[in-house]
Amino acid sequence: MAQLQNQNVMKKKNAYNVAVVGATGAVGTEMLQILEERKFPVNNLVPLASYRSAGGEVSFQDKDYAVNLLQKDSFADVDLALFSAGSEISKEYAPIAVEAGAVVVDNSAAWRMDPKVPLVVPEVNASALHGHKGIIANPNCSTIQMVVALYPLHEAVRIKRIVVTTFQSVSGTGKDAMDELAKQCQQLLSFGDPKPEVYPHHIAFNCLPHIDDFLPTGYTKEEMKMVHETRKIMGDASIQVTATTVRVPVFVSHSEAVNIETEKKMSMNEARAILSMAPGVQVYDDPGRGLYPLPKDVAGTDAVYVGRIREDESIPNGLNLWVVADNLRKGAALNAVQIAEELSR
Repeated sequence: MAQLQNQNVMKKKNAYNVAVVGATGAVGTEMLQILEERKFPVNNLVPLASYRSAGGEVSFQDKDYAVNLLQKDSFADVDLALFSAGSEISKEYAPIAVEAGAVVVDNSAAWRMDPKVPLVVPEVNASALHGHKGIIANPNCSTIQMVVALYPLHEAVRIKRIVVTTFQSVSGTGKDAMDELAKQCQQLLSFGDPKPEVYPHHIAFNCLPHIDDFLPTGYTKEEMKMVHETRKIMGDASIQVTATTVRVPVFVSHSEAVNIETEKKMSMNEARAILSMAPGVQVYDDPGRGLYPLPKDVAGTDAVYVGRIREDESIPNGLNLWVVADNLRKGAALNAVQIAEELSR
């Protein structure tokens, strides 16, 4: 691919010109907040959006910035472009940004499985950034939190198989889905009849085993993203992965029930000890006292929380875990900013 022939390196600077594509969306808003929270050295901010959202303003570091319309000439003098505007936008504009001299961190699925594009979770495979050719892919939200929790265990006893069921919040679909959940809750509590618009069925007080399009195999694209992305990030194509992804009536934070089979035996206490030392992980596991990660508690935080760690009694070398993370932060915006931080070092 012509646009990926030359490496764009973020030269070390005191501050960088940063574009955020999709700056007014749920993830774009989090990107701006996290850039400010983590004091990423921003010289000039370039908020960009489609014609539907351009023309407004965003606040960053006590200053208001106009949100400009995304165009082909939007990336002049930009060092770093954080994209969160969907695959079609990324396919069209990420190469244009690279050609203009920017490094792109893309939150869509457009580039994730391109063999020339690194797919990065900094706690797991930051070394994959070396030799990038201008575009770095941010993985799927549900994949990110799972591999942060599983990679330390994989290094210790090698994971052979992963069975995961996700319970994904509506914020993974965007602001319209969050608004729809709130509206439908009000309608149902008032004995109304909610009409679904974002999802194929109403989401309030319901669970939908349907995220993204169905494939001929009966799996969804979301489920297969977890299969392929996990193998690429963890650098092991032999890991067997099967997933069921479910949309649940939670505003923020994805939860996952994860079962792993390992080559060597690992006790639950050994797993707790390893995870308690793992970067980006918080072990929150004392079920006898009612302590385990909950989506409502995890929302707004940065770590991947792990609880309900226990041995799988149905196989010799198995473990079960409950993994919860804020999908807008670690599952998207935070991971992108962490990649930017790695690039700036």
